[in-house]
Amino acid sequence: MIRRNIDVEVAEGSGRPIAMLVQVASKYKSSINICQGNKTVNAKSIMGMMTLGLASGQQLEITADGEDEDVAMTSIEDYLSGK
Repeated sequence: MIRRNIDVEVAEGSGRPIAMLVQVASKYKSSINICQGNKTVNAKSIMGMMTLGLASGQQLEITADGEDEDVAMTSIEDYLSGK
């Protein structure tokens, strides 16, 4: 299992950042969860992600657990940091 804190830097005018994040997470077999404060949601769930919101300046704790956790975490981190 990999756990990282990531500062969100969503590009302005990026459209639907939550939907895009769900698409990125859904590419991987690993379980991916996002925690903000005391709330944890499945990153592959659009409804769950909508309860968290996503805005530049937030800090989120991301966990990835599974066979492709390394590449999944890198991909999520790249998306959230605006790379």
